[in-house]
Amino acid sequence: MARLRQVLLGICLLGIMAWTWDALPYYATADSLSNQPSLTSAAITEDNLAIATFAGGCFWCMEKPFDVLEGVVSTTSGYTGGTVENPSYEQVSAGGTGHVEAVQITYDPAQVTYDDLLSVFWQNVDPLDNRGQFCDKGSQYRAKIFVQTDQERQLAETSKQALASRFGNQPIATAIEPTQPFYAAEDYHQDYYLKHPVRYNFYRTACGRDKRLAEVWGTANH
Repeated sequence: MARLRQVLLGICLLGIMAWTWDALPYYATADSLSNQPSLTSAAITEDNLAIATFAGGCFWCMEKPFDVLEGVVSTTSGYTGGTVENPSYEQVSAGGTGHVEAVQITYDPAQVTYDDLLSVFWQNVDPLDNRGQFCDKGSQYRAKIFVQTDQERQLAETSKQALASRFGNQPIATAIEPTQPFYAAEDYHQDYYLKHPVRYNFYRTACGRDKRLAEVWGTANH
C-alpha cells in the first residue's frame, strides 16, 4: 500500500510539474522558431503574398494545420464576419457580435495554392455541423470560408460541391461569404498550441475534435 501511494504521489507531482510548465510564459529560442512562421505582419505588404481567411471553430486548433504547410508565411487568430469593431474575446465568445473565431493565413501562391489551403481547411472541420464545431456551439464557432475574389469563390464552391457525394448528399453546412474586416485576437491566443501544448492537447481531446475528425474524414490532423 505504501508503495502504491508513492507511485500515485509521483504521478500527481509529474502532472503538477507539467501543468505548471505549460502555464509559464513562452520564451522561444532561435532554434525553436526556425520552422515556425512569424506573427509579424511586415510581409503582408509584399506583392507576391496573398491572404486567405477561414473559420473552423476554435482558432487555436486552426493555426497548426496551416503553419506546417510549405509556403505559409504566418497564421493569425482573430475575429471576422460581424458588426462590432475591434471586438474582445469575451464579446465574441458570448455571441451577439456576428463575428466568428477565424484564422488569417498569409501565404506565397508560388509555393502553396488556394486549393491546397481549401483541402487543409476541409480536413480540419466538420462540414455537416450547422450549430458550431465539435463541443463549441453557437454562431461564433460556425465553419466558414471567406473569399476575396470571384476565382476564390469559384474554387470554394467547387470544393464544397465535391463533398456532397462523399457524405451521401447531406447538406454541407459550411458557409462561403465575402471577406470582411479581420481583427487580430489578443496576443495570448496567438500560437497557443506552441505556448501551452498541454492545455491545447487537453482541450482538443476534451472537446472531441480529433474523435469527430476521424469519424468524418477517417483521420485527424492536428
